[in-house]
Amino acid sequence: MASSIITISSMLFTLVMALETLAPQAEAARAFFVFGDSLVDNGNNNYLATTARADSPPYGIDFPTHRPTGRFSNGLNIPDYISQEIGSDFLLPYLSPELTGQKLLVGANFASAGIGILNDTGIQFVNIIRMFQQYEYFEEYQRRVAALIGPKRTQQLVNGALVLITVGGNDFVNNYYLVPYSVRSRQYSLPDYVKFLISEYKKLLMRLYELGARRVLVTGTGPLGCVPAELATRSRDGECSAELQRAASLFNPQLTQMLGQLNSQYGSDVFIAANTGKMSSDFITNPAAFGFITSKVACCGQGPYNGVGLCTPASNLCPNRDVYAFWDPFHPSERANGFIVQEILRGTTEYMNPMNLSTILALDSRT
Repeated sequence: MASSIITISSMLFTLVMALETLAPQAEAARAFFVFGDSLVDNGNNNYLATTARADSPPYGIDFPTHRPTGRFSNGLNIPDYISQEIGSDFLLPYLSPELTGQKLLVGANFASAGIGILNDTGIQFVNIIRMFQQYEYFEEYQRRVAALIGPKRTQQLVNGALVLITVGGNDFVNNYYLVPYSVRSRQYSLPDYVKFLISEYKKLLMRLYELGARRVLVTGTGPLGCVPAELATRSRDGECSAELQRAASLFNPQLTQMLGQLNSQYGSDVFIAANTGKMSSDFITNPAAFGFITSKVACCGQGPYNGVGLCTPASNLCPNRDVYAFWDPFHPSERANGFIVQEILRGTTEYMNPMNLSTILALDSRT
C-alpha cells in the first residue's frame, strides 16, 4: 500500500514538473503574423516566378546559416528581431512547404517583395502576392490551423497574436515615381495621391480586423528619398530627393492620424503606429552616432552609391556590413534593422503611438 502511495506521489510530482516546464513555453507561444513588402518578406518570393527576389548570394551572408533565405538583408530583418523579442522561432514564409503541423501555431509570414497598398503597384514584377492575396492566404492559414486545434482555439490564437504590416513605400517608388509622367502621377497630384493611399490602406486595415487581428504594428514609410537607389538616380551631391521626402512627410502623419481614428472606432488600441521614418532618419542623418561609416553608400550594389541595379554575386560588396546603414540600394542592413526594432520595442511616443511594443507585451500578459 505504501509503495502504491509513493508511486502515485512520484507520478504527480513528475506531472507537476512537466506542466511547470511547459508553462513558460505556452506563455512565449504567442503567434506572430507579418504582411507587407520586401522590408519584411522572409522568402515567399522564392517560390514565385518573379524578379523581386533575394535568393542568391550575397544575400544572407550574415544570417545564421550564411545562406540566402529570400530576406532582403545581409542577415536578420525586422520580423526576425521581433520574433526574438517575443520568444518565438523565426517565421517561415507562408509558401514554404515546411510550414505544417505544429509550426503553423508559431504564425506565418505572408509578405511579398514588390507589393504595395494598390494592386497596380509592382506590376513590373509580375508574380507577387498582392495584399488581397496575402489576406486570402491568411484565411486559408486559419482553416488549416482550425483543422489542427479547432475553430475556437484558432480564433483565440489569431485574436491573441501580434501582427506586423509594412506597406506603402512601393506605392511611391515603384508606382507614382517609377517613370516620369506615370499613370498615377497624371491621375493625382501628390497630396491627392497620398489621401487616396490612406483611404485604401484604411480598407486593408479594417479587413485585417475582420480577419481577427487585434494587435497590429503598422509601420510608416522610411525616408524614401535618402535610400542609395534614389541618391544614384536623383541626387547631384548626395542630398536626399526632396520630392520623395515630401511624399514620406505627407504620408506618415496622415497614416498615424488614420490609425487613431480606427482605434476610436473599435474602442481599443488595435493599431500601433511605428514611425520607422523617424527611426531611420536618426541613423541616416547622423550615422556615426550609431557606429556607421556611411548612410549613403549601400554595402552591396554597383554604380553611384552602390545604388544601381540589384545586389548580385557580381556586385561590389563591403567587407564589414556592420558599418553600413544600407545593405543594398533599398534595404537597411541587419544592424540597422536591429536599431529600428529597439525603437519599436522601447521608443517614446515620438516613435511609437500610442505605445511601444514593450508596453503592449506587458499589457497583454495581464489579460
